[in-house]
Amino acid sequence: MTRNRAYSRVTRRALTTLGKMIRARRLERGMTAQELAERAGISRTTLYQIEKGAPGPQIGSVFEVATIAGIPLLHEDKAMRALQDVRIDEKLTLLPKRARPSKKEVDDDF
Repeated sequence: MTRNRAYSRVTRRALTTLGKMIRARRLERGMTAQELAERAGISRTTLYQIEKGAPGPQIGSVFEVATIAGIPLLHEDKAMRALQDVRIDEKLTLLPKRARPSKKEVDDDF
């Protein structure tokens, strides 16, 4: 049995916006859907799903399509991206290796 996943409005809006950005950039560059799909190693149907903002396609495929279409992901500047990576690594070093569930019982007796 397939269970439909519920996504927040913010997530759905972001997917839709990214899909529109990808479609607009593809058309600006004069690329057909078939050309972009082939370059990304996905089917044209998957590309159409991405451009429509469907939550189903794998994030790697979405990012690859965005990159090929020329949509900047994170920092476009290599030096800024490297600095961001260093900062994130430093932060992860200071944080616990994993999150543990709280042992505190919630008192919701009003």
